[in-house]
Amino acid sequence: MSQQRLGKGLSALIGDDPLISKNQVLEIDVNDIDINENQPRKVFDDEKLKELAQSIETYGVVQPVIAAKQGGRYQIIAGERRYRAARIAGLKAVPVVVKEYSKRELMEVSLVENLQREDLNPIEEAQAMRMLMDEYSITQEALSQRIGKSRSAVANTLRLLSLPEDIQGMVISGDLSGGHARCLVALQSDDEKRRAANRIVSLGLSVRAAEAMIQKAGSRPAKQSKKAAAPEIQAAEGTLSSALGTRVQISGDLSKGKISVAYYSAEQLQSLFDFLLTAQEEKE
Repeated sequence: MSQQRLGKGLSALIGDDPLISKNQVLEIDVNDIDINENQPRKVFDDEKLKELAQSIETYGVVQPVIAAKQGGRYQIIAGERRYRAARIAGLKAVPVVVKEYSKRELMEVSLVENLQREDLNPIEEAQAMRMLMDEYSITQEALSQRIGKSRSAVANTLRLLSLPEDIQGMVISGDLSGGHARCLVALQSDDEKRRAANRIVSLGLSVRAAEAMIQKAGSRPAKQSKKAAAPEIQAAEGTLSSALGTRVQISGDLSKGKISVAYYSAEQLQSLFDFLLTAQEEKE
């Protein structure tokens, strides 16, 4: 399957399909449709599903579900939320556009299409990225091309999987945002990450405030005789720490100095190397 096709997301799946353009879709019994276990979205808001179900009771399923035929059954590629809401609404059948894919194509198309949506939480997005990389042995650079995201955005999202499971749960539940979670990656120990996460939630800190707190926690105590860093340098440290997903220290002044970037695993070192190499290639 070409990267060009995958890069177009859902429009590549249904945009030129005559069944869609002519509003000719199949009505498939809901009991003949299976959800896709590789679907990255795992959390469905019950209240929002009920709201959608009420809308479906009134207007029906306006946008058809996209599914692939698997033997005598149909597996969802896109539209699981609509499918779930339709069942809540009591529909016996739903409109479906049927696509033909091999098992491998089905998994890849489903993951890529869902990664291009904006309603996945950051952990679901990271898990889907990791699944694609592991299943097809592709690099972060190749993945970024497939899903239309920058190499640094992919790397920062994948780093969220290094967080303890309980903190990942806080992201899934919405107690922590993706920006907060990326700040926490910069801390070295899991206990530090948990304490910081709980403090962010209890104090209702913004991402910027969390960055400042974590930067302060990760810095070595300054000597009394040492002059405080300029505000511009402190702000730069916070911005770089967030962008790279690790602790960054700048020593010196606005005219000259040194930037130190911390890493805590071989994988993180490789990610930082790839990021800097890509930036250099783009500059050239």
